[in-house]
Amino acid sequence: MRRKNNRIRKLVLLVCFCLLLSGCGGRADEEGNTKIVLTTGFSENEIFRIGESSCSLPEVMVYLTNMQNQYESIYGKQIWERKIGTETLEKKVKDVVLARLAQIKTMNLLAGQRGTVLSEEEEQKVVQAAQEYVSSLNENEIAAMGINETIVQQLYREYALANKVYNEIIEDTNPEISDDEARTVTVSQIFVKTYALSGTGERISYTEESKQAAYDKIKNIQKMLREGAVFDELAARYSENGQLTVSFRKGEMEPEYEEVAFELGNDEVSGIIETESGYYIIKCLSTLDREQTDQNKEKIVEQRKEETFSAIYDEFMLTQIRNLNDELWEDVQFIHDESCTTTTFFDVYNRHFEDFLK
Repeated sequence: MRRKNNRIRKLVLLVCFCLLLSGCGGRADEEGNTKIVLTTGFSENEIFRIGESSCSLPEVMVYLTNMQNQYESIYGKQIWERKIGTETLEKKVKDVVLARLAQIKTMNLLAGQRGTVLSEEEEQKVVQAAQEYVSSLNENEIAAMGINETIVQQLYREYALANKVYNEIIEDTNPEISDDEARTVTVSQIFVKTYALSGTGERISYTEESKQAAYDKIKNIQKMLREGAVFDELAARYSENGQLTVSFRKGEMEPEYEEVAFELGNDEVSGIIETESGYYIIKCLSTLDREQTDQNKEKIVEQRKEETFSAIYDEFMLTQIRNLNDELWEDVQFIHDESCTTTTFFDVYNRHFEDFLK
């Protein structure tokens, strides 16, 4: 369940944030172009609107304060002195919170369009979770975040519904992945490049003369192998790539390289493989890493699920008007109060919902 929740938190967060336009909203017209709509007045403490959904300052503060305290509990309060590029870490965390809530609100609108609702039993879980979380807070925390039990119930309800609509959309994703599609092979390689690097790190292809010299070199290596030289010794001596052993699955290497690698048997050595970057000779060490292949199957299934969801979500999102209260958002800050230490908002959710929405 925790892995699913993490997926909901991360999925297309940056897309949501980028579409929350400062001072205006967007909606796709019939041709798919974004239509700009001027912002109307916001109500008090309203951070943003998406379609008919609204997000308030107290909702933001629950997410922001829990994330702030989680960071501080691991890295200490000095973590906020750090910068990521030219931006502070605090601003980055604010952006993540904004994007996360934007996504959840959008997913709830999508749930409404699809007729997805929480069951009576799930609604009871929402009430119980909200009671537990609010009872864990002290008076200063409640006041600083500006919340009550009704607001927390709404946050849990929307989070649960976002998870539910996600699971409904992906439930028909094909989970059957063949060994061949997912398998990882491991090879040793000897590489002779056919490019140089400029001062800025840009690849510059060899001249025909230099490329011929590179081919002559790989041909000579191939000759030594046929005469009984040890592959690993030649790789260590002649390969122009520091990575002498590589493991990979389909789609991770150059096509010409992969085509040969996946046809080799254990201990079999290839001929010369010409790729855009240079010449290779490879030796297969393992045609199937069972453990890694099984892990790859899980990754492929998760990727398919996210692709299935994103196709529906992205199309729906483009139909929604989005407005951000830029002035209020800029004023939002962390709570710096020694008595405000809450970190359990999502832990409480996980305890109450782990048997639901699977």
